Amino acid sequence: MHTNVNIPFLYNEIYWLQKVIHNVISTYLEHEGERPHWIDIPVQEIKNSEATYAKCLIDWKLNIYERLAIALTLASQLKPEVLDVFFGRNKIYDRGFTEFGGIIDKSHSGFLPTGQTLIFLISATNPEIREEIFNIFKKENILVKEQVLSLEDTELFIPKYNGILSLSKRWFHYFLTGEEPNIEQSNTFPAQKISTNLNWEDVVLNDFVMDEVLALKAWLQYSNTLMNEWELYKKIKPGYRALFYGPPGTGKTLTVSLLGKVSNREVYRVDLSMIVSKYIGETEKNLSRIFDIAQYKDWILFFDEADALFGKRTEANSSNDRHANQQTSYLLQRIEDFPGVVILASNLKGNMDAAFTRRFQAMIHFSMPEVNERYQLWNKAFSGICKLHPDIDVWKVAEEYELAGGAIINVLRFCALAVVSRGDTVVTKEELLEGIRKEFKKENKTITTF
Repeated sequence: MHTNVNIPFLYNEIYWLQKVIHNVISTYLEHEGERPHWIDIPVQEIKNSEATYAKCLIDWKLNIYERLAIALTLASQLKPEVLDVFFGRNKIYDRGFTEFGGIIDKSHSGFLPTGQTLIFLISATNPEIREEIFNIFKKENILVKEQVLSLEDTELFIPKYNGILSLSKRWFHYFLTGEEPNIEQSNTFPAQKISTNLNWEDVVLNDFVMDEVLALKAWLQYSNTLMNEWELYKKIKPGYRALFYGPPGTGKTLTVSLLGKVSNREVYRVDLSMIVSKYIGETEKNLSRIFDIAQYKDWILFFDEADALFGKRTEANSSNDRHANQQTSYLLQRIEDFPGVVILASNLKGNMDAAFTRRFQAMIHFSMPEVNERYQLWNKAFSGICKLHPDIDVWKVAEEYELAGGAIINVLRFCALAVVSRGDTVVTKEELLEGIRKEFKKENKTITTF
């Protein structure tokens, strides 16, 4: 029977934490008896362990303070009773110990540790090592870069480290199961990885657009050389900002996916409908999570239908208008400061705020394909098992019907279903026309037969 080595390892971390808590509180409250410094309490060996968390400890080169921070958040997930000791009352003031930190939530009866709780454990008996806590929450710390731990924001009048200290759900799942921690799209992380099975030679663009796209491709390939070895960082801001604009189905999303594929970068499409929050500050917080990890992971960020949030700002006639403009200004600043590649897509260039467009390195117009491009698209679409009947004049089809690449793929899907249903692989003229008719109908257009 397969034994999960992860759970026992995590529980051993919590047992170590329990000893640390008992040691620190007893020393701090000057209980009788001699005891070692908490740092000298033996912690389980990680070198030969097969546990997922043990491997992370080695890969991330975590020190004892960072390990204690994770153990504290693991306890609230796996063995919350270990933290009940923090409910002890200060007999002098007949209340809890302020220095223990912690929060009690209406939906959770246990003790939720805060940054102050960690401060107490690490430095209660040695205030001079308090700086170790600050190091844990610096942006360059691996636990922050990988978004393993988070310290919740507090109100302006509440001390920063009174925010709840928590472990990412996806990393907790990874530590428990060993399954890779994919970043799932959610309200707190409103972005989704996109990819394509197509290759660079499959994209059909006119020469002018292709030249501009190749310039962006070159930046992805040589930016590190240019910025560091050629020292262009002294003269230009890092990163690359591009706007792809044009009708739907003209290849904007496909091109972004292919740029990620050829540069060996992941592409994340930001869902703007999930990002916009009616609560002031929430939109900025959600975006900050995306930008922070995208910078660390060297992702390409793709804002589709970007004019929903990056559009022209309105007159600030109400608090909602001011809030919307505040979000736009924040986005503008984050994009301008982002050292990676950001690509925005919009149907119309005119929808975009001029304050954004002035800061783009490239503005590429994905126009409706011309006849020769449509001819290539039709041939590529029906180059597999599903083929057009030899009597169909593909050039005439391309000439007669102005369709974008996305619409042509929709026609392929319709035709493939039609022919497979009758046990064939060859598309008739009638089936092709019906597929084209369906696409035209979406835009209230009629077709003539060829």
